Amino acid sequence: MTVALFVEQLMNGVQFGVTLFLMSAGLTLVFGIMNMINLTHGTIYMAGAFVAATVAHATGSFLLGLVSGVSGAALLGLGLEAVILRRFYARSHLDQVLVTFGLILVFSDLFRMIWGPVALSMPMPQALSGFVAIFPGVDYPVYRLVILLAGLAVAVALYFLVSHSRAGMWVRAGSSDRQTAQALGVNVRLLFGGVFAVGSAFAGLAGVMAAPLTAVQIGMGDPVLILALVVTVVGGVGSIRGAFLAALMIGIIDTFGRVLLPAALGSMLIFILMAVILALRPRGLFVVHG
Repeated sequence: MTVALFVEQLMNGVQFGVTLFLMSAGLTLVFGIMNMINLTHGTIYMAGAFVAATVAHATGSFLLGLVSGVSGAALLGLGLEAVILRRFYARSHLDQVLVTFGLILVFSDLFRMIWGPVALSMPMPQALSGFVAIFPGVDYPVYRLVILLAGLAVAVALYFLVSHSRAGMWVRAGSSDRQTAQALGVNVRLLFGGVFAVGSAFAGLAGVMAAPLTAVQIGMGDPVLILALVVTVVGGVGSIRGAFLAALMIGIIDTFGRVLLPAALGSMLIFILMAVILALRPRGLFVVHG
């Protein structure tokens, strides 16, 4: 492998890792803070992409599509939490898996009824469709760099929000002792709904950012959900820092594995990595919030 090809694949891996972080950040928040296994996260990712593609085609504006996709994903997550999922916070993880898996099937058929079985395309903004030289002999797509920078900005903002803000303190208090937090005047129900909406918005953002690079189609969130679950487990449930580092690690390893190894082995590599890490550190890389 030449140096130029190595740099290009490394950037692809980092960009993929950042996209995984956008997806897994909401998942690890909901799982770590609210003890809720939410398999509908992949459906919310898909919803953000479908809404964004539809609005972008109708208006000709990528920005309007971006705002609509993120907002639609947040509203969908908030609605699911308020109507269905909050009733399962105190239930077993098996019940949570069953109800959210059922919702995946329901929304897959619903989206097929609305948008049909044919994949949509998301137009890339003209201003971001060029290339920029990042290394001698390596011209990298501007759009992928924008995804990378957006993910880094979200990671920093989310870390400080959860670990160094009053809202983050309320969330951690509500997750540790809900009754005491309520007695101190914290509206835990509203707070948990807000956490769910923020996590869903991140999933929608990941779907919107990935849409111009892939087909917007039914089931597009399923493989990303699996990888996001791997990121959440490897990084440590509830740890934003762990999710970020695990996402970068998995993105880079998956990218190089698919380039350098046979297809079957390349696909297995991240699951082998997960098994090794969990054998050495059963609770993941980090076990505390943030």
